[in-house]
Amino acid sequence: MLEDKDRIFTNVYGFQPWNLKAAQARGDWDDTRALMARGQDAIIDEVKASGLRGRGGAGFPTGMKWSFMPKEPTPGRPNFLVINADESEPGSCKDREIIRHDPHKLIEGALLAGYAMRARAGYIYIRGEFIREAETLFAAVQEAYDAGLLGKNAAGSGYDFDLFVHRGAGAYICGEETAMLESLEGKKGMPRLKPPFPAGAGLYGCPTTVNNVESIAVVPTILRRGGAWFAGFGREKNEGTKLFQISGHVNRPCVVEEAMSIPFRELIDRHAGGIRGGWDNLLAVIPGGSSVPLVPAEQIMDAPMDFDGLRELGSGLGTAAVIVMDKSTDIVKAIARISYFYKHESCGQCTPCREGTGWMWRVMERLVKGNAEIHEIDTLYDVTKQVEGHTICALGDAAAWPIQGLIRHYRPEIERRINERRGEGEPILQAAE
Repeated sequence: MLEDKDRIFTNVYGFQPWNLKAAQARGDWDDTRALMARGQDAIIDEVKASGLRGRGGAGFPTGMKWSFMPKEPTPGRPNFLVINADESEPGSCKDREIIRHDPHKLIEGALLAGYAMRARAGYIYIRGEFIREAETLFAAVQEAYDAGLLGKNAAGSGYDFDLFVHRGAGAYICGEETAMLESLEGKKGMPRLKPPFPAGAGLYGCPTTVNNVESIAVVPTILRRGGAWFAGFGREKNEGTKLFQISGHVNRPCVVEEAMSIPFRELIDRHAGGIRGGWDNLLAVIPGGSSVPLVPAEQIMDAPMDFDGLRELGSGLGTAAVIVMDKSTDIVKAIARISYFYKHESCGQCTPCREGTGWMWRVMERLVKGNAEIHEIDTLYDVTKQVEGHTICALGDAAAWPIQGLIRHYRPEIERRINERRGEGEPILQAAE
């Protein structure tokens, strides 16, 4: 169990003000100049030692990602840091809490990360629907400028660093790093082919690193307490603390910071008040936001909540947005609803995704009612495999995986609906309205 003294986000519920004075009282901006005086490579080495992996879903080692940036930027091609605050994944709601209640952790982290990567400017790309969060972030950045913590001679370090806040227009696809860069440049948000990777040619063709809000916000604390302290939580290669977002059929939905690798049952009992109707009422869990496959109750009960533990179950940690579904859930209808989301948010650039997401959703809608043939289940699975891995970005995978998880674990339920429609078999279990 994570003790209060080890929590990085001490104001995640907003019991204290978000402003600079309150943030400094919580330990933010405490002699930031001394942290920067350690040197750029020393900061990267400390982040590597911490074992921090990207908190936006992919889980790539953060320190390694930073080390890809050019050590000596060429004239006219400055390094950039871009922070992904687009957080549009259904079920995910942690970055908005950081921005709403603890924005100075993010701003200080941006300065330290930007300095380590030799970046002269950082951009925070915030989701368009986050109205109040954006207002807070604009005000917090202005506070940092007024206090001399950003801009010329940032925090008295002798290093110049500017930070800009850019509001998106509500497109899920702009959460993908290269689509975000296109949007920042004022173009239509469509993913780019890789290579070149952003570290080689990103924003305005310059070397760029894109990081998640949580990945950047934990950096100041890691540097103050040491990489070894952060690495002391969780299993090997799954180190650190993590913000879990628990929603759905639990008694107390919440966003909570916990140690990585905490067993699922312990996480739910300790922080979410248990499953609605008791543990016997649990049907399935989507453990990492809507794009990862669901996991049936019996498999996830004692699973460690980390990257490797959930990958072994054929799912993933993603953003750690834990969506809990009890036995009142119409599981086929739930996945059909997710299918609609990805069909709606596809940018249409890649044919498998543009055509496949709509086709998969239409078949899912028929399967909800049992209005299909048994062989169509296999056809649907085959189509998900044609979409998965055949698109420029991962939206195709995100559309395919929930359906694959449904067919893998709940095929009998789909078949029963089809047989019931034909007048065979037992009545379908309908969800409570």
